[in-house]
Amino acid sequence: MQFAEDEMWGAVVDCDDNYDGRFLYAVKTVGVYCRPSCKSRTPLRKNVCYFETQENAQNAGFRPCKRCRPDLTDYVPVLEIARQTKELIDGYYCQREQLIREMKQLGVTTNHLAVIFKQQYGVPPIQYINRLRAEQVKKMLTETDMSIIDIAGDIGFDSLPAFYSFFKRQTGTTPKKYRGGAIGGGK
Repeated sequence: MQFAEDEMWGAVVDCDDNYDGRFLYAVKTVGVYCRPSCKSRTPLRKNVCYFETQENAQNAGFRPCKRCRPDLTDYVPVLEIARQTKELIDGYYCQREQLIREMKQLGVTTNHLAVIFKQQYGVPPIQYINRLRAEQVKKMLTETDMSIIDIAGDIGFDSLPAFYSFFKRQTGTTPKKYRGGAIGGGK
């Protein structure tokens, strides 16, 4: 090994991504090996051993961690979480309860998820959701004859006042005015 054990242990405790690709650590009690940057709970030091390569870790009987995926060289866990979040939002932005259930399956706190998503896409998830909802409402107002109350329900609003307030914040006008002619103004 090119590093002292104390240095490697420090990298594991600090989840230091500067050591990724330079060594791996394994946790004897759970039988997995990880990147130094893995965000899983810090194991007891007595249960950790170190390896230079994946092959060495696998030959010693360890399997790759499902969280940090050390078996995938180009895998960046936070980017994967951001991508999965975006896919869920794209699929369920009108179905709040379903979206919440699906996002809980990602295993990341709401605050951490917001940070990851904003780093990747430049906006917090709620802003992205609101943008999708507003675009869908505009499309429904201009391309369908659905009533405004039906559109509000389809887009996931339980009350018409909440829908009107949302739409006005997003577009600066009411749904009725938007449908009736403000469309030509590029709204």
